[in-house]
Amino acid sequence: MKNELLNGTELPKSYSLEWQATNHHDLMQALEEVRNLLKNPDIGAKGSLSSLSNDNALDTLSQIFNLSDFERSILLLCLGMEFDPNWGYLCSNARGGHPTRPYPTFSVAMSIFSDTHWTAFAPTSPLRKWRLINVGEAPALILSPLKIDERILHYLFGENNLDERLRGVIEPLVIYDKIDVPSHQQLAAQMAKTWEKMGQGVVLPVIQLCGEEVNSKRAIASTVCQLLDIDLHMMSVGVIAGLRSSEINDLLSLWEREAVLYGSALLLDCDDIDTSDPNKENIISRLMESITTPIMISSLERRRSHQRPIINVDVQKPSTEEQRHIWYNILGQTADHLNGYVDTLVSHFNLSAAAIQTVCVEAKGKMEKLDETPLSTILWDTCRSQARPRLHELAQPIEPGAGWDDLVLPENQRQVLKDISAHVRQRMTVYERWGFGKKGSRGLGISALFAGASGTGKTMAAEVIANELRLDLYRIDLSQVVSKYIGETEKNLRRVFDAAEYGGAILLFDEADALFGKRSEVKDSHDRHANIEVGYLLQRMEAYRGLAILTTNLKSSLDQAFLRRIRFIVQFPFPDATQRAEIWQRIFPSRTPTQDLDPELLAKLNVSGGNIRNIALNAAFLAADAGEPVQMKHLLQAAKSEYAKLERPLTDAEVKGWV
Repeated sequence: MKNELLNGTELPKSYSLEWQATNHHDLMQALEEVRNLLKNPDIGAKGSLSSLSNDNALDTLSQIFNLSDFERSILLLCLGMEFDPNWGYLCSNARGGHPTRPYPTFSVAMSIFSDTHWTAFAPTSPLRKWRLINVGEAPALILSPLKIDERILHYLFGENNLDERLRGVIEPLVIYDKIDVPSHQQLAAQMAKTWEKMGQGVVLPVIQLCGEEVNSKRAIASTVCQLLDIDLHMMSVGVIAGLRSSEINDLLSLWEREAVLYGSALLLDCDDIDTSDPNKENIISRLMESITTPIMISSLERRRSHQRPIINVDVQKPSTEEQRHIWYNILGQTADHLNGYVDTLVSHFNLSAAAIQTVCVEAKGKMEKLDETPLSTILWDTCRSQARPRLHELAQPIEPGAGWDDLVLPENQRQVLKDISAHVRQRMTVYERWGFGKKGSRGLGISALFAGASGTGKTMAAEVIANELRLDLYRIDLSQVVSKYIGETEKNLRRVFDAAEYGGAILLFDEADALFGKRSEVKDSHDRHANIEVGYLLQRMEAYRGLAILTTNLKSSLDQAFLRRIRFIVQFPFPDATQRAEIWQRIFPSRTPTQDLDPELLAKLNVSGGNIRNIALNAAFLAADAGEPVQMKHLLQAAKSEYAKLERPLTDAEVKGWV
């Protein structure tokens, strides 16, 4: 298959001593014939070289690049300079030579060899197009010094290694610990079959692997090449982005020769490329159109090719069943002792095969240090770390520190929050085992709306759920998500959901009125695109496999389409006196020194839980600065500051009997 794809035959990459000896003997024999022609300038007839055995590097090279007998002879003429110190002297005294030109030239070649043709000197000839020889400076082309390229020199003597000029830019791609993913194997087989059917002499279509699964895309590309018996090298566009146009041309020329000599395809890495950079986009388009040897592209998004046919393949993570199979395959008998915990991992973490492999290796190392920690806990925490989304530009991670005992709510609201946790915990059972997931992906996303005045516990409730489920919690920064530029908001939302999808993170859209507001009547293009943003968000929330929580101070300001699609709605009431007293009883950590605090008197402050926390914290600082335990007098001073901030008067009825 390699011969058909690369239009030639390749030199094997491992050689027996017998082959090396035979190859060396053949080359020396051919050079001796050239030497004899150079030594006998008075012979009237031009010479021709005898044929060598078929199993040598020179004949293989001639077949690969379709060299004529004359071009093959020119190559040998240049090769002799590398082995015979007297070769230059022979060239200067040969017919067509000159005493001041002690090196091979086209003039010498035309004088001593038969079957000459001028096309061998043209820039499009195999010798020059593929840079088998280098032409130096001279007043005339036929007088120019000729030198065999070093890569070709080593190739002729059995060293088939990557050209030194490509190192650091193009490197072999080696995939370790390959794991069988049936859906990925099927994609690779389809692509290999497509290339195979194209046949010889045809420029193959570009295969573009799209999606965020970088490791999976590379594994698929590697499998394609294995099925076709060709090697795979990779080049990052970012590495060559700063090169001049002429340098890129030289690089492409060297690579195309290397692809044929080495028997290799190229994987163009565009995963980290900023699509808004026109220079890099132009380079990618240029590479797609210019490289005629087999090429694949790894990219987050699809790119168009104006001339060359392109095959787009969307690469997804392994399916739920495939992930389960990978876990059991790697853990082996250990998985049987986890009592079905693998299903819990699969239901919460959407990991690639490589990520699962990494988790298992890392967990094994941790087990040696954490003898008393159950393996299930180690695996869960390692999965969280491995799948943690990269959302630092658009979201802030919240470290959940609150538990159920910290949350003061009426029983009905508490029960709804517990139901939310149960839905997240049992989604594998309901969606996969009980078949609800096969009915369609719409409506499977778990979403909740927390509505209530500021400080009533909405964010704390999200922390409580995240803490119980041991999942990461991210507050989405709407100032970074919402953009005035058309299409940018959707792009940012896609980044948020795609990144969070893998780890099942909980997304908290705090004060979401700005993003989730009512869709307006279309009066201009801005209204139309604003409604498109809302529609896109609805679709992503319905399909998101994690938990998305929206908080709002005004439930009535939200679009009714959202309310219909939100699974849970929790109304957080303003705490009454009894609830405020309970909050005051729990607000101070156990290590905080307190003295003569009266929760019933403190509960007369008509403020929310968030304000209570601010007052308690400020009072703690005041007491610490005075070197005293927290007392009612400190709370009174802190309450006055908080009410001033709220621009509300602190009434005598609220603080009566405090001090």
